[in-house]
Amino acid sequence: MIFSGKMQRLTRFCRQRPLGAIGGLIFLIMVFTALLADWIAPYPPMVNDYKAMLSPPSMNHFMGTDAHGRDVFSRIIYGSRTALLVGFSSSFCGTVLGAIIGVLCAYFGGKTDVIVQRFMEILLSFPLIVMALAMMAVLGTGLLNVIVAITIPMIPRSAQVIRSSALSIRSMPYVDAARACGFGHIRIMFRHILPNVAAPFLILVTAYLGGAILTEASLSFLGVGVAEPIPAWGLMLKGAAVTFAESAPWMAVFPGLAISAAVFAFNIFGDSLRDELDPKLRTSS
Repeated sequence: MIFSGKMQRLTRFCRQRPLGAIGGLIFLIMVFTALLADWIAPYPPMVNDYKAMLSPPSMNHFMGTDAHGRDVFSRIIYGSRTALLVGFSSSFCGTVLGAIIGVLCAYFGGKTDVIVQRFMEILLSFPLIVMALAMMAVLGTGLLNVIVAITIPMIPRSAQVIRSSALSIRSMPYVDAARACGFGHIRIMFRHILPNVAAPFLILVTAYLGGAILTEASLSFLGVGVAEPIPAWGLMLKGAAVTFAESAPWMAVFPGLAISAAVFAFNIFGDSLRDELDPKLRTSS
């Protein structure tokens, strides 16, 4: 019965929100591609074949090769691992930390809330890419530093959304009953408030995935993100910039399509998930 109910809800979601279903399908394909990259990729992503440098798309190299003779298709497949690792890690960590800050501010209120919110607003005044660039200038290049640099700008954005949800939950009768029973602040926050902000939390994680992937690609393209020889879509665009734009356009076209498809999929899937989980936006079936 539980499985049947979930299948009915999934079917209804696909029927009512076809764009969201397409985004979810692309998301699943990307996940399986990243997990099975060792078996799907026809060539090792970091092995140079100097005899096949700048080969156009052919039967041997489906998407051609780059200036070092590396197979573009294989590097795109392995690049999905980098994109998902950075995207999931930064969006999840940023949303978790933002949720904790938002719940604390909503629960205690007063001067603590005012001071923290003013600081969050200062951080929000900077675009995500600008904050990420500033963090990379301090931390230096590297995969872990990229995750940290993208996580930090996401914290204030998540904190404000979760805080607004937690404010309405704080005034609920069951929270007042928990206080009357003598439960401590930690138990009330983690047992009665945090579980009830799960829906906006899930929506934020999904919605921020696309932005995190795009930011990682931008940082790598600018030369301050993931470093060679790690396969990353932004690095592939950087290697194709200007010098090979006319002689080998496939070096930029295919990584650009991969980035566009991933960002498009996560954005429309996040929007559809928000509409599905938010009772105010949910349409009747």
